[in-house]
Amino acid sequence: MAAVYAATHRNGMRVAIKLLHPEMSRTADIRRRFVREGIIANRVNHPGVVRIVDDDVDDADHAFLVMELLEGRTLDAEWEAAGGRLTPERVRDLVLQLLDVLVAIHGEGIVHRDIKPDNVFLTQGGGLKVLDLGIARVLESRTVTKVGVLMGTPGFVAPEQALGDAHRIDARTDLFSVGAMMFALLTGEVIHPGETAMVQMVLAASQQARSVLDVSPEVPAALANVVDVALSFDKTKRWDSAAQMKTALEGSLAIRPKAALVEPETSVPFLLRRKR
Repeated sequence: MAAVYAATHRNGMRVAIKLLHPEMSRTADIRRRFVREGIIANRVNHPGVVRIVDDDVDDADHAFLVMELLEGRTLDAEWEAAGGRLTPERVRDLVLQLLDVLVAIHGEGIVHRDIKPDNVFLTQGGGLKVLDLGIARVLESRTVTKVGVLMGTPGFVAPEQALGDAHRIDARTDLFSVGAMMFALLTGEVIHPGETAMVQMVLAASQQARSVLDVSPEVPAALANVVDVALSFDKTKRWDSAAQMKTALEGSLAIRPKAALVEPETSVPFLLRRKR
């Protein structure tokens, strides 16, 4: 939706400029969502949410946001550098940080709706930032996404998202996406393999996700259980909140892997996980 540039403000402060692509900027609804990202982000008082300094339009009437400049890389980049699989210990450490941010986001009545490795940023100082609140839904807002309008990323969307049912989306929708992300980081595969994004969406809307242990039996059972509960097709059977999921994940830390992870070159081809 946008291009991001490093920049220097006239006062000397280093910032990032997120410029909405021109074709997107001409669409009023997309433009409103984009600018709303700054309003939503600044409602959340947590260092894991990117600060938005300002918003404006350029001379060509293209909308942009001025944001804090981050140094580091996305979780997707780390995942790729690791050959498509991360260790259970690394996944737990990262997701504990992510869930702490989601506790704050959900506490403001906000559902992110696009949790995935691309939207998790790992700073050089060891911190974690959640990116792109642009499609987030503020639950109490009068502006509700129309039923049938799909938001999210294939491979990481909850069943209610895949069905385009905006009225059923809540914090547990994000927890499903966290579970889907953990599944992918641990196994190298997305929860519903499919040759196209459309196939993945149909499967997400109609089928229960696979268990982590069905794909990677070497993952610690306690950790796999945390993921499997988050991936329940029936959202009433998922974790009730990010705080509850975080507590369960903390309880899995003492469980060590039953066996060493399969080396990336002998595991499922990395290209499979790119089919989202």
